[in-house]
Amino acid sequence: MRLNDYDKLNFIRRMFVLMPPYLWLILFLFVPFLFVLKISLASPIIASPPYTTLWSFDNNSVHLTLNFGNYISIFTHGAYFLAFMESIRIAATTTLICILVGYPITYAIVTSSPKARNILFMAVILPYWTSFLLRAYSWINILQNNGLVNQFLLKFHIINSPLHMIYNNFSLYLGLTYGYLPFFILPLYATLIKMDRTLLEAAYDLGASPAKSFFQITLPLSLSGVLAGALLVFIPCVGEVVIPQVLGGINTLMIGNVIWQQFFVANNWCAAAALAVIMLILLVVPVVILQRLQLKQEAKA
Repeated sequence: MRLNDYDKLNFIRRMFVLMPPYLWLILFLFVPFLFVLKISLASPIIASPPYTTLWSFDNNSVHLTLNFGNYISIFTHGAYFLAFMESIRIAATTTLICILVGYPITYAIVTSSPKARNILFMAVILPYWTSFLLRAYSWINILQNNGLVNQFLLKFHIINSPLHMIYNNFSLYLGLTYGYLPFFILPLYATLIKMDRTLLEAAYDLGASPAKSFFQITLPLSLSGVLAGALLVFIPCVGEVVIPQVLGGINTLMIGNVIWQQFFVANNWCAAAALAVIMLILLVVPVVILQRLQLKQEAKA
């Protein structure tokens, strides 16, 4: 077989491998986004569906009508800006909590024996085989005034009156951390498990303490896993709907709830779609920039 034939065969093989994920992204990410973008540029009407069409045909001509008022109202309405900022603040705080809680857990799993490692890893994943909504509602029975935690504390006279742990920031952050902690643990685990352990042994032989070895070797080598896990936590937390609705207080204002209310309460699909597009742009652009900076750093290294 000639060299050109080998090149053609390798090209066909690469295309055969790459086409399924690309088709998946196009069909289930790019095409739905185009539908949302189309709705965001339409005008709301009382009909089914509750928005106008973007183009019409008349006398062998096509008339294109784009309504940018949905985007203008978002930037001029202070409540939307506050919802965006509050969502980013809550998501950033949840991400920080997941880093502080998830890193020790992941490090303990990686450094344990292979048999214990499998058990601990399964303990992290097993609860997520059940419904996310069901697990969110289960925290109500645990945290409410007559829930399991308060009953335990009252029974052993640790407290004199029930603690208010539900429908506030405590229950909100607890639910978000519980819901998205595995999204941080999984990529960090994949990074730490591949780390060369001989580097730590060499550091110990040279007189480095365990703490110094961690901060100078383990932590720098695991930053890519920390960044990947932080993004996997931060991005879905910004648009989270279930946890703020179930465990958050009445003053919890997140952009996911605002979009849900615009869709299903106000029946304003155009405003909701515009909010979704802006949220997607605000989340995707920083991720792309961080990814390019990370690739440049890896190329220099």
